[in-house]
Amino acid sequence: MNPLPPEPLVSIVTPTYNMGRFLAETMDSVLSQDYPHIEYIVMDGGSTDNTLEILRDYERRYPGRFTWVSEKDAGQSDAINKGFQRCKGPIFTFLNADDTYLSGAVRAAVVAFLAHPEAAVVYGDAWYTDEHNNIIRKYPVDPFSYERLGSLCHICQPASFLRADAYREAGMLDVDLHLTLDYELWLKISARHPFFKISQPLAYSRMWADNKTLSRRRTTFREVVQILRKHRGYVPLNWVYGYAAFLLYGKDGFYEYSQPSLLGFSLAGVMGLWFNRTRPWLFINECLANTRFATRMYWNRKNTLRP
Repeated sequence: MNPLPPEPLVSIVTPTYNMGRFLAETMDSVLSQDYPHIEYIVMDGGSTDNTLEILRDYERRYPGRFTWVSEKDAGQSDAINKGFQRCKGPIFTFLNADDTYLSGAVRAAVVAFLAHPEAAVVYGDAWYTDEHNNIIRKYPVDPFSYERLGSLCHICQPASFLRADAYREAGMLDVDLHLTLDYELWLKISARHPFFKISQPLAYSRMWADNKTLSRRRTTFREVVQILRKHRGYVPLNWVYGYAAFLLYGKDGFYEYSQPSLLGFSLAGVMGLWFNRTRPWLFINECLANTRFATRMYWNRKNTLRP
């Protein structure tokens, strides 16, 4: 990857489609950043709500501060890729039209990149918020682990920034993915380059009942299985059990949780062996290890509670 200049341009793309109810907050969070070298592009997919009114209003209020395009696209990934092709900055990221940055997020990312030139991705902590901007809880962000990334996506996309070279090298986003596009991107980039975590919150990730992540859980799990088999050759028990529990109980896993059950583990066992049919013993060993761990925890708790 090419070395960064002392004050690199940061290119940010916001893909949007009929998200006028949140778009202004997202744009405000970018345009109010204190870092002076930001290129901001909004890619609208042909919205029919008030999105165009907002974009035209902001164009009058912030002349020269951002550009926008409104045209049909093949979905979020396609919009982001089209936006990236217009970008000039060596640092790139995308901020969805229902997410927002905290103050100082862009500057913190630039400082981290300059201090860690080996990193292809830097990311920080984040908070989940609801549709009314109320904080729900902290996003489960952790220091980067290549191994753990296979079992859990512990990177918050709105709180992440990438080297443009790494994004290009990874082949950009897969336009056939609509829900796990960022997870696959991390899997692709982490196979070649290190990541670095910033110890401060950078973004708010909005979760609400009608957003894609929660309203299309079955498709999310299908895509997760697809990309893990493609990039890691293995689907860990954590993902398999989540998929099985969703099929059995239909809970979204965010607002509603499924309690562990024998039926859930039984279905997960069958599904996991099928997903990992080329590496069945690896899945069986993971199941046995988790069973032994759960058994130890049960007996330790039981002994602790004895009078």
